[in-house]
Amino acid sequence: MKTVFTTGEAAKICNVSQQTIIRCFDSGQLKGFRVPGSRFRRIPRDILYKFMKDNGIPTDALESGKRKALVVDDDRDLVSLMTDVLEADGRFEVRSANNGFDAGMMVRDYRPDVIVLDVMLPDINGKEVCQRVRSDNSLDDVKIICISGMVEADKIAELRDAGANDFLQKPFEVETLLQRICRHLDMEVGDAR
Repeated sequence: MKTVFTTGEAAKICNVSQQTIIRCFDSGQLKGFRVPGSRFRRIPRDILYKFMKDNGIPTDALESGKRKALVVDDDRDLVSLMTDVLEADGRFEVRSANNGFDAGMMVRDYRPDVIVLDVMLPDINGKEVCQRVRSDNSLDDVKIICISGMVEADKIAELRDAGANDFLQKPFEVETLLQRICRHLDMEVGDAR
């Protein structure tokens, strides 16, 4: 379980902007420490918990300690398989959507750490979803891993330009997906509880 948080992580947990957390830190409302030799701020878990309690912020995101994953694919069997593997790992809370519209609605409310995104959705293409997520500054920390059966290098480059962090070609081993997610979220690979 994470014991120290960056201002971005604290903002995500509290469901506020990173600027709000920085202002609270700089004004002394939220205690923590600066990383020696840098301007980076860090907030210990117990202090963040007390801050959330004192300010009436729900603490469920902090208490679960789980990373949020949103799986978006119109192949319900594949969604089920990916969800099962992530939940079995023990470190993820998983939600899913079967089309781009539902995914877009969920991203704003759920605020996932990672989105596993099928590029070929029935109602919208993955590139457009990437662009929409990247156009919202409050979602800057969200990692996007695109999946698809398409193989053209220029299309993969377009997805990366639109904001995708990674790409996996179908079919793939779900364990490979888990490894990629862990790498992008700076988590230990295979460190399931």
